[in-house]
Amino acid sequence: MSSVIDPVVRSTWQVPAFDKPLWLGRQHAFCVVIPLINEGDRIKNLLARMAALGIASHADIIIVDGGSTDGSLVLDALQQVGVRGLLVKTGPGKLSAQLRCAYAFAMDQGYEGVVTIDGNDKDDPDAIPRFIEALQQGVDFVQASRFVDGGVAENTPASRDFAIRFIHAPMLSLTSGFKWTDTTQGFRAYSRKLLLDPKVAIFRDVFMTYELLAYLSYRAPKLGYRCVELPTVRRYPKGEVPTKISTFKGNLSVLEILFKACRGQFNPR
Repeated sequence: MSSVIDPVVRSTWQVPAFDKPLWLGRQHAFCVVIPLINEGDRIKNLLARMAALGIASHADIIIVDGGSTDGSLVLDALQQVGVRGLLVKTGPGKLSAQLRCAYAFAMDQGYEGVVTIDGNDKDDPDAIPRFIEALQQGVDFVQASRFVDGGVAENTPASRDFAIRFIHAPMLSLTSGFKWTDTTQGFRAYSRKLLLDPKVAIFRDVFMTYELLAYLSYRAPKLGYRCVELPTVRRYPKGEVPTKISTFKGNLSVLEILFKACRGQFNPR
């Protein structure tokens, strides 16, 4: 697929404003995007684990920050663990807005695909090379799953486990036509073809909070894209739930987004 984006098409993208405090240039065909805000030691631990695994030899690491104020993203320290890019969203929105910033940047740079892993250190980055290999073999959407054979779910809150297994994943499976098992987590990979498809149209302001995750799980299979789930390890620390989703209001919002996605309300007109 050509890395050149039609300027007329590019001008229609709705992408939040962002700064670029660090960019060392593209080295690989794929990149790893890490969305975060105020993750403190968690992002430091994740980056250290990625450095120990040599992830930077497989893909360029790009952090997209939602406006952290905890001092965890010192540029010199980031470069020492292999980070090649830091984007800081200055426009409105939360996770989906951050992802639009990062994905637009990645597409502009010509990457063939993107792996996304949360910055809260719950996921094992050891799976990243397998995600990239799947993209190289023609898969368009790789979803991490703790629930398929070989996956590990450790200390998952009971309410979260129930919601994923019996509400979120079944609804998306039923309406998308693909059997999903772990649809709420952001450890995923997408092909360039999927991210640029006008029938998917991810660069729209309707995607501001958690809409993009549910939408792509619904839309990609409906359009015939090749999707797979790969087993991964997802560990919650004991006695702590590192998430930006509030207990009641946030979870209610996630369910509302799920219902809208499953009804096709986020589909481009």
